[in-house]
Amino acid sequence: MKELRDRNGLTEREYLASYRSGDYVKPSVAVDMVIFTAMEKDNQNYRKLPEKELKVLLVKRGGHPYLGAWALPGGFAQPTETTEQAAARELKEETGIDGIYLEQLYTFSEPMRDPRTWVMSCSYIALADSSKLNVNPGDDADDAQWFSVEFKENSTRSSNINGVFERVTGYTLVLEGKNETLRAKVSRTVRRSDKGSENSFSIIDSGNLAFDHAMILTCAILRLRGKVEYTDIALNLVPEFFTLTQLQQVYEIILGKKLIKAPFRRKYSYLADPTDKTTKDEGHRPSKLFRRKWM
Repeated sequence: MKELRDRNGLTEREYLASYRSGDYVKPSVAVDMVIFTAMEKDNQNYRKLPEKELKVLLVKRGGHPYLGAWALPGGFAQPTETTEQAAARELKEETGIDGIYLEQLYTFSEPMRDPRTWVMSCSYIALADSSKLNVNPGDDADDAQWFSVEFKENSTRSSNINGVFERVTGYTLVLEGKNETLRAKVSRTVRRSDKGSENSFSIIDSGNLAFDHAMILTCAILRLRGKVEYTDIALNLVPEFFTLTQLQQVYEIILGKKLIKAPFRRKYSYLADPTDKTTKDEGHRPSKLFRRKWM
């Protein structure tokens, strides 16, 4: 078969032999992990059902830039791996587990998001049962902690000018650690017109979170809240055997609001299969245990 030649008379083999990749500026590619889990609060009353809270893993940076600031765990993808493989590797290194729920969130590519150089971040959400986690800070981190998550919408303003609809929503993100509380503020702007739509985020106050990680966290929480309504994603935050009350608690900490028991069970009980097991040694009447229904 005759080899095809381009406009310069080169075959593909000749073109590749003469190609100089250094003629083009290349970004570094990082993976940032938003690792969520559901943990029980300290329970002082043995006879009271323990409450849960949503937690996210943060690491304290041990080097520049953002020395001493808290950040999402992550690292740079290697030339021999995909971003999915890099994310799975980082997850294993930071939590000691693999084979858990992992979903690509978004690619953050703002030119000045990293002061070192042009770095694009391919971010991922990971969801895990807290009983399986074994956290170890990486080589470039001084500490790793689980922070409780409180996320609220605090303001919204809308306008419609010359056929362009714009809505700006402000969010407050409060992360509570062992000895430190981080408060970040992020805004989201949605614009729509007959020419299309665009969606953008801006950091108002980073709250001592490194890079644009306040923005990444905001996107992750909004994604999680959106998907919990129409998928079984919440089941990744409960153990193998769970009560329907525990499942409801997970929905409540994700959505940031209390839910009424009867409507919740009518809507979501189809996600769980009953077992012949019950809770034991919990100081109150035994409850029926369920397990995930695979569909």
